[in-house]
Amino acid sequence: MKIEAVVNAEIELLTAIKNADVLFLEKILHDDLLFNLPDGNTITKEFDLASYRSGKMKITTIEASDQTINLIGDTAVVAVTVSLKGFFDNSPIDGVLRYIRVWKQFDESLKVIAGSCIQLQ
Repeated sequence: MKIEAVVNAEIELLTAIKNADVLFLEKILHDDLLFNLPDGNTITKEFDLASYRSGKMKITTIEASDQTINLIGDTAVVAVTVSLKGFFDNSPIDGVLRYIRVWKQFDESLKVIAGSCIQLQ
């Protein structure tokens, strides 16, 4: 696994989130994904995809900064700050979040297997 592959996967992921690209998200998120939200709830891949499919999740702006990537064997741990604007279930989203995301190499593809985020502002 190379850092460049993880950087590109992160860019593709953020683009898919902004475009609500469910087909791409289905491919890049591992079936057994667990993700902790800032409110303490843990969601699954299916919950995440359902929020895009239903139109509940709408992201208008997503900008990443301050990214750190550690490679550990076939796994990458990414810490990144994301400025996010949009709506979830008609409630506005507008904040800066710090994410930690875990990517794992499976054959030819990288998949997100775990993650978490906290609100910074």
